[in-house]
Amino acid sequence: MESRVSAADEKSPGLNSESSPHQSIGVVESWEEEKVDQRNLHQRVWDSFKRDPTLHATPQGVIGSNGKVYDVESAARATAESPLARKLKGRHLQMIAIGGSIGTGLFVASGKTLSQGGPASLLIAYSLIGAMLYCTVHALGEMAVLFPVAGSFSAYSTRFLDPAWGFAMGWNYAVQWLVALPLEVVAAAITVEYWNSAVSPAAWVTIFLTLIIGINLFGVKGYGEAEFILSIIKVIAVIGFIVLGIILDVGGGEKGSYLGGRYWSNPGPFSNGFKGVCSVLVTAAFAFAGTELVGLAAAETANPRKSLPTAVKQVFWRICLFYIVSLTLVGLLVPYNDPRLIGTSSSDAKASPFVIAIKNAGIKGLDSVMNVVIMLSVLSVGNSSVYGSSRTLAALAEQGQAPRIFAYIDRQGRPLVAIGTASVLGLLAFLAASKEGNTAFIWMQALSGLSSIFTWGSICLAHIRFRRAWRLQGYTLEDLSFRSQPGVIGSWIGFLFNVLVLIAQFWTGFSPVKPPGGEPVKGALALTGSFFEAYLAAPIVLVFYVGYKFWARTKVMRCRDMDLRTGRRELNLRELVAEEELERRGWPRWKKCYKFLC
Repeated sequence: MESRVSAADEKSPGLNSESSPHQSIGVVESWEEEKVDQRNLHQRVWDSFKRDPTLHATPQGVIGSNGKVYDVESAARATAESPLARKLKGRHLQMIAIGGSIGTGLFVASGKTLSQGGPASLLIAYSLIGAMLYCTVHALGEMAVLFPVAGSFSAYSTRFLDPAWGFAMGWNYAVQWLVALPLEVVAAAITVEYWNSAVSPAAWVTIFLTLIIGINLFGVKGYGEAEFILSIIKVIAVIGFIVLGIILDVGGGEKGSYLGGRYWSNPGPFSNGFKGVCSVLVTAAFAFAGTELVGLAAAETANPRKSLPTAVKQVFWRICLFYIVSLTLVGLLVPYNDPRLIGTSSSDAKASPFVIAIKNAGIKGLDSVMNVVIMLSVLSVGNSSVYGSSRTLAALAEQGQAPRIFAYIDRQGRPLVAIGTASVLGLLAFLAASKEGNTAFIWMQALSGLSSIFTWGSICLAHIRFRRAWRLQGYTLEDLSFRSQPGVIGSWIGFLFNVLVLIAQFWTGFSPVKPPGGEPVKGALALTGSFFEAYLAAPIVLVFYVGYKFWARTKVMRCRDMDLRTGRRELNLRELVAEEELERRGWPRWKKCYKFLC
């Protein structure tokens, strides 16, 4: 202490030998605080990447004494106590729900579905998938509000179905997003070619990949803010197209010709009949992929009970407004036999029916604006892919279903190793510059083709089993913080419809629809390749499930034995409901209507 005081005396002109002991102590303390502050200033960034020593993502006992027995209770506790940062706000969740998954599935792939099935098939398929997803997201919302745990739906499969199925669903979902990053980065580079850019695609891949990784290194707050801004842009673009589409259809464009339902008469509402409708279903499911990220984000939301129900309700409006209305207008403005709809790839902006409709109207410059929106949409999905894969890998590690290194979460709540893994796999995007790149991307896309269907079906089945366990263990619906509007019936509808989509995809896989303007697929080798391109995800999921089932010797969870307490948000529900009811009485009528609908 004396040496420190003397050092302070030498450096502090205001401190002399006549100072009181209390003054000396005060100077020493301030000097030590200043030293600590200086150290933190220099090392703050570096220290933020270190693991928090007080947090243990994977507690002891997740794996049984024989190394194979799966401990469901410990796994549930691990996901409930995940050190992920809770920094997402209500506005982040709402915009993720409204525009988070709007990307090439709507803007570009809808052109392929229009050419394969016609405008009527397009509406039927997207409406059916939308209705199924409405039931699915409500089921997910009910469980996520009650159990806002890391891993969300894969953790629910582990807890309410079978740990082996939870393992399969977790890795299925992780692989879906891991391969999505290079695919979306390449898609963003392809959109630049719309302007006949002379810059190499590899240069754009580098720029876009660096941007996406940088956003995710800012943590969940960076992801939330980026999605908030990008979703606003996408929502404005879709609303703008709807207004423009109505004007063009009634003859308000530069060419001034009234279209009405002309293209529903010639060339007609359907292409390829019933098989055309079936082939469109999976593409429609691809367009909605990512909607379930709302549930995955629950573990990093400050107040899931308040934010999640609002976000879940807004999914309905996104389905109705952004998909059904906009695609109705697309079917009125673009005939399904337009040769430009075929395109060279699933991300070729020139094949976008939105761009084609604008070009047909003769509006100069607006097609480029729409292409910019498509590029930003692709980057948004790429951003979500890093978030989705990293959080799922971290949750799997916390449950003992992945290498423990993936559970490394730093002091800022970032799963660094998982983010790093996703980023490294993103380097596969540089295959775009090679001759075999297209073949590699076809099989990478096949890996994730049916992933969303399995995920959604598992969510619905987990909700059905959860509700049964909830009743058998003596709880009532009034004890739930948020209830699914379609209820268990909606979950049954969602589950059965997912099964029907798998059957339809199986049929169109081994008996594919004739490509528009091309020759039908013939020959055993060609048909086998076509089938696995469409159905590769199914055998991979089965291998994950059966392999882990035998290795860990897991059992299907019985409703009476399910853990309904670990990770549950303990809320004084009656008091909260009474307070909210009192608050609602003071709302104006417009706000009451808005809150009921949203």
